[in-house]
Amino acid sequence: MMAKEVLTFGFSPCPNDTYMFYALTKGILEQGGLRLRFTIEDVETLNHLALERGLDISKVSCHAYCYLKDDYRFLSYGAAFGKGCGPIVVSRQAFGHKTLSGLKVSIPGRYTTANLLWHLYADKHGIDIGDIVVMPFDRIMPAVRDGLVDIGVVIHEGRFTYRDYGLQELVDLGQWWEDDTGLPIPLGGIVARKDIGEAAISTIERLIRESIVYADKHVNEAMPFIKAYAQELSEDVIRDHIRLYVNDYSRGFTDQAQRALQELIKRKEGVKKGWIEP
Repeated sequence: MMAKEVLTFGFSPCPNDTYMFYALTKGILEQGGLRLRFTIEDVETLNHLALERGLDISKVSCHAYCYLKDDYRFLSYGAAFGKGCGPIVVSRQAFGHKTLSGLKVSIPGRYTTANLLWHLYADKHGIDIGDIVVMPFDRIMPAVRDGLVDIGVVIHEGRFTYRDYGLQELVDLGQWWEDDTGLPIPLGGIVARKDIGEAAISTIERLIRESIVYADKHVNEAMPFIKAYAQELSEDVIRDHIRLYVNDYSRGFTDQAQRALQELIKRKEGVKKGWIEP
């Protein structure tokens, strides 16, 4: 077992994460002897840090977890799973399935679940993946609007704001996953290195659970912290984001969630290689 004085903990600036980890980050909770150092980065940066084994605890995409499962434990609290919350494919103009092949598509990261879902969807519908452009998730909608790419795979609050860019939805990848599997969409979750030990992992799970409970009871107190990392979002969008992504799956990992994660791992193994591999 690894004994460390300080454990590194990474999470994203998205409202669901800053909501869930407000109390933990601010030292409001009794930490059971653990000392935590926090890193706040976009999820694709966190994916890369975890793949380099550079974080002890981290939010990661479920796609990235496919490559981490030997060394990291998927924790029971803090997950981003659900229904009606998956990535969507957007464009300036309508495309049918027959005309989706060969297009220039922007994705929010190689290891994002959005990228894997796009590959799974394309594989299922005989769509030839065209040129792929990786960019930060908040640059995808402007890039589609400005004609730099043909289509974009949009995540996070893009579900609420893509129409503001004059874009239209082509495919709801989350809805497709739900219809095809009957399972919630497994977007991301919190993982911990197995070698930090069972006692530390158990304490981390308790702290995440308690931090979510605290935020549920003190939303207004947490809001300035959340807004500081979501500067371009209105409070209405922030609250919609939190309601959608912080749900029952965040508050306890169910058998259905476990099945969804395992199904994603299984389907990833069967999809054509390319932009889903390390």
